[in-house]
Amino acid sequence: MQSDRMKRQKFRQNLMSCAALSAMIANTMAPVAAVANDGNANSQIKHVIVIIGENRTFDHIFATYQPVNRNESISNLLSKKIVNADGTPGPKYFEALQFQAFDTTKYEMTPHKVPYLTLPPALTGGPSTPYVCTALGVTTGTSCVSPANETAAQAIENGLASDYYQYMLTGGTGQAGGVPDARLNYHGHDASHLPPGPFQITSASFPYDAYAASPVHRFYQMWQQMDCDAGASHFNGAGCALDLFPWVEVTVGAGSNGKAQPAPFTTSTTGEGSTSMGFYNVQRGDAPYLKSLADTYSMSDNFHQAVNGGTGANHIMLGTGDAIWFSDGNGHAAVPPNHGVNPSNPGVPLGSNPNSLSEIENPNPQPGTNNYYIQDGYGGGSGAPGASTNYGGGSYSECSDPSQPGVPAILNYLAALPHPVNPRCQSGHYYLLNNYNPGYFGDGSNAYTDTNASNYVYTIPPSNLPNIGDLLNQHQVSWAYYGDQFNRYLNDKYDLSSLDAYCNICNWAQYSTSIMTNAAQRTAHLKDTTDLYTAIQNGSLPAVSYVKPSGVVDGHPASSKLILFEGFVKKIVDGVKANPQLWADTAIFVTFDEGGGYWDSGYVQPVDFFGDGTRIPMIVVSKYSTGGHISHTYTDHVSIAKFIEANWHLGPITNRSRDNLPNPRTESNPYIPVNSPAIGDLTDLFNYGH
Repeated sequence: MQSDRMKRQKFRQNLMSCAALSAMIANTMAPVAAVANDGNANSQIKHVIVIIGENRTFDHIFATYQPVNRNESISNLLSKKIVNADGTPGPKYFEALQFQAFDTTKYEMTPHKVPYLTLPPALTGGPSTPYVCTALGVTTGTSCVSPANETAAQAIENGLASDYYQYMLTGGTGQAGGVPDARLNYHGHDASHLPPGPFQITSASFPYDAYAASPVHRFYQMWQQMDCDAGASHFNGAGCALDLFPWVEVTVGAGSNGKAQPAPFTTSTTGEGSTSMGFYNVQRGDAPYLKSLADTYSMSDNFHQAVNGGTGANHIMLGTGDAIWFSDGNGHAAVPPNHGVNPSNPGVPLGSNPNSLSEIENPNPQPGTNNYYIQDGYGGGSGAPGASTNYGGGSYSECSDPSQPGVPAILNYLAALPHPVNPRCQSGHYYLLNNYNPGYFGDGSNAYTDTNASNYVYTIPPSNLPNIGDLLNQHQVSWAYYGDQFNRYLNDKYDLSSLDAYCNICNWAQYSTSIMTNAAQRTAHLKDTTDLYTAIQNGSLPAVSYVKPSGVVDGHPASSKLILFEGFVKKIVDGVKANPQLWADTAIFVTFDEGGGYWDSGYVQPVDFFGDGTRIPMIVVSKYSTGGHISHTYTDHVSIAKFIEANWHLGPITNRSRDNLPNPRTESNPYIPVNSPAIGDLTDLFNYGH
């Protein structure tokens, strides 16, 4: 099993051969049966479908969006006059000014800083020639669209609306990776001379359906990018200046796993540059399907990723309302491996240690560097259990202990706010902050203790943390998690096949002992999206459905494209609307797992040690959400659980999960709760009088 980052790299390099393109795996499961309380909803909504894409902030997509309803307002780059409708710098562009900083001794959230005059170069990311084209033997060029190749693309991925398969064959960069992107042309500036704020990605030379780079999206990096100072909280409620995004990208990037900083070290060494500042322009034709949904239905401009960091931690929070922690696999808190790394020779264990696994985060800068973290990363070495060459993997923090590296900066900030925020960290618990594989394979076997050489050592032990599935089971409400390509994964649990682009770290149920060790639970609730499409068509959809696209079409920058996620969403929306009985009582929540490290201008509320993070899109598609309404109520991922709980008369998941937080109350500013921390339940996105 591989980390999300390694799986994406494998997919880029080893996409299937022509022979494998036609090999389809069929393993259809029976649809989820309706149970006692499905119909006992508190509203006209009897079916909820939650679709989760990857790595886009609100401003990144909707920077120039204008509400279709004249009575509605929106908070974005256009409304703040940071940019104009054509994407060019607006009269208040310098309100988005980015800074470079200096952090050479210990991790700081508000280091000394000076403004950039120009951004670091924006670098390339994604394939030179589209992945599927390369697999078909087309090794040059930026596209390979043909009817035959579109048919071949459908053998890889069946989750797109029919007119979107062409986009699996377009958008290659035509360049090497990690170099200034020659396609960029923002207001007369090339990739190496961008103004010190946000820039429009698309232009005549950079089409919307092209692959683009991916910014860093890890926990300590994202807290640092937001530059939150409690002493400045009187300016915007939380004191987060949101002005260190490129600086964090070019100083530490996605972490080193304890290796020494490369020499020479430049603003291009981490391979990102100022990727984080890019945005699309919906008024110039970008993201057309998501724009059409926003125009027609309801959208939030104050919905947030629940955890600073990446995919795994946010999907866990989505399902549990809480953060998961390292254990002995039997529900008892334990200390993760922390053997230490020799920076100059990281793959050789120190002393008598069996390896150099060092899974506790240390974001303090390495001596002699500016912000190059001591221990942070997805893990180095082969990843095989027992391999002595494995090293690094810093992803846990004991956040109740202010002596732990990185922890005091966040604890001090939360304590210094005008209304101090409880970090919600239990003593002795090392919480997972970034991406680790779940404790179970899809077949229910223990992934943490599996010593097969093809397994992956960067795995969290099985967890007893309760989740929304447990809660729905207790109240006899049907549910399912539909993972795109789950059936392939069941036959390939070690991720050896290049066909397998299922996201294991995205499935919050796979971390859970209560679900994964019960064969009946697994069969009833863990499904492939092929089962989703059948259930939509024949009307057997469960009351609550979580839907995750594969890595091919999830919209993740570099490994996927936003236009492919649009095609994934469209297939589901079109299917539901084609079933009149289902459309009459269904709400489709379209959102993302996190902002992916892209910049956003919105207010961020500190809820606990783990977040919140930047705004991300949330659109609700339903016959009861029409009219182009924009909700300003503060919400995050756990608000989805609050909606489900309110709709089916359920209680919170646990006595400490975030769904215990109150609904927000506001005064002069509709975006900032005066009873913070508080998150809404998304009910104001509906009008049942329609």
